[in-house]
Amino acid sequence: MSYVRNVKDILLREEMTKEGGKLSYHCDICKKSFSQRGNLTTHKCISTGEKPYHCDICGKTFSQKCNLNTHTRIHSGMKPYHCDICGRSFARNLVLSIHKRIHSGDKPYHCDICGKSFSQKSSLTAHTRLHTSEKPYHCDICGKSFSVSTNLTKHKRIHTGEKPYHCDICEKSFTEKGSLITHIRIHTGVKPYHCDICGTSFSLNKALTTHKLIHTGEKPYQCDICGKSFIQKVSLTIHKRLHTDEKPYHCEVCGKSFPGSNDLTKHTRIHTGEKPYQCDICGMSFSQKASLTTHKHLHTGEEPYHCDICGKSFALNNALTTHKRIHTDEKPYQCDICGKSFTQKGSLTIHKRIHTGKKPYHCDICGKSFSEKGSLTAHKRLHTGEKPYHCDICGKSFTQKGSLTKHKRIHTGEKPYQCDICGKSFTEKGSLATHVRLHTGEKPYQCDICGRSFALNDTLIKHKLIHTGNLTTHTRIHTGDRPYRCDICEKSFTTNGLLIAHRRVHTGEKLYHCDICGKTFSHTSNLIQHGRVHTGEKPYHCDICGQSLSTRDNLANHKRIHTGEKPYHCDICGKSFSELISRINEFIHRLRWKVQDVDTQQRKSKDALQTENNTS
Repeated sequence: MSYVRNVKDILLREEMTKEGGKLSYHCDICKKSFSQRGNLTTHKCISTGEKPYHCDICGKTFSQKCNLNTHTRIHSGMKPYHCDICGRSFARNLVLSIHKRIHSGDKPYHCDICGKSFSQKSSLTAHTRLHTSEKPYHCDICGKSFSVSTNLTKHKRIHTGEKPYHCDICEKSFTEKGSLITHIRIHTGVKPYHCDICGTSFSLNKALTTHKLIHTGEKPYQCDICGKSFIQKVSLTIHKRLHTDEKPYHCEVCGKSFPGSNDLTKHTRIHTGEKPYQCDICGMSFSQKASLTTHKHLHTGEEPYHCDICGKSFALNNALTTHKRIHTDEKPYQCDICGKSFTQKGSLTIHKRIHTGKKPYHCDICGKSFSEKGSLTAHKRLHTGEKPYHCDICGKSFTQKGSLTKHKRIHTGEKPYQCDICGKSFTEKGSLATHVRLHTGEKPYQCDICGRSFALNDTLIKHKLIHTGNLTTHTRIHTGDRPYRCDICEKSFTTNGLLIAHRRVHTGEKLYHCDICGKTFSHTSNLIQHGRVHTGEKPYHCDICGQSLSTRDNLANHKRIHTGEKPYHCDICGKSFSELISRINEFIHRLRWKVQDVDTQQRKSKDALQTENNTS
């Protein structure tokens, strides 16, 4: 035993030298010097990779005993170092010292390239790598590199699937401790970060920092391809994938790909049915936090986002951004098939379904399919009879919010859509778009069979029936054949569809409702014509005098004023008319004729009697 001690002493003396009267300990590997023997021992462990200190709970090893002592506090939960300002506790004194800089604002570490300051030396080191582009930490699975070791650790959990941080309330697991802390605030409702400008609170400091940029208008992250700017770096990263068409996040259930991880998270809830965001007022649940925020505005009536051009207010910032494009005429989303542009990405997605014919939303009651989720929701209310939108002036209810908005314009007389060519105003945007085509002569709806163009999609649909309709049905126009007969009044029709529509005259059934005034109709064409009463739309124009009319029949009748044509003849007196008179007018005309006929007969009888009396 004494021999071993003597050998150690000899080796130690070899390592020691005397410098300026003080002993110094030298590493025989790298020749580095230390003033204390313990520091040399620790240094050698780092050089050799030796970790002689073991945790007897989890088995983790350490090169220094002090690190083991700090680690054991994770298991014991002991946090002996307390902040005397906010009371927060820490397992390490160093972490407490760093924490106190939050209160003091002390940032002693400065970047000598850009001058930015940091409260921690490690933060400065990581920041400096932004300038040098150094990424010394590499993933041995996929080869991806990182500037900070903790980012590599988090990244590796993508490959391993490890989620070491567990919520003890709902058992949900997370890959990062910060994510767990943020998640717990969903249960507790704690929002410790407050905006000193508007008072809004946030559960994350990062969210507060991002929020403050709304007030300053600052957008520090700019796309070097299209020049668009963003408040958050992650938004720029996701945006760039629009240019590259990169979609790195894939759904394991249906295989669909997404440019951002948040998009994938939201999508997977379609499969799982998860709705983690619940309204604390009415209990309704939502799959997205933004949907909950929007929903709460229904209770509060709050519209915190204001347009600085026209003053209009919105419940969502996204809605304000979209609205501003009305003023700027910006349409950043373009269809790569027909070239049409849109102000919203969702509008482009829905538009593309016109080309693909895709209708992903199906009614589970009648099986009907729709290209838009909103259309399916509105359709289902036909089955349930639900009308959740009520007019606060007359009490009338509607199945869609848009219908209520249009209806209210009857009371207010508002016509917000104005033609900038002739100044005419309209209650609906669609009516204005149709009207503008009168000035431009644009006919955007083209028949892909014969090439004929139309100003209205409805007109194109009707036109296509000429091509797609049964040839036998078409020939009945020429032959006069009407094989479909009404079993009530014996009236005949060329198609079964016309017979079905006719039967509603007898049954009184009126399936088509005006969303604005509630009037009902038995035919969809009658509803379309009626709608022009509210919109003021007159799509049919006389090419002789320029007068506009609301229906094709009215235009045909009007043109006879110019031509003098009177194609309708009375079969009793032979009188001609320019319009096909109604049954009432026809009855009146016939009645007058009969009265005149009776008067004539009475006059003739009277004259004959008088002649007979004179002769006698």
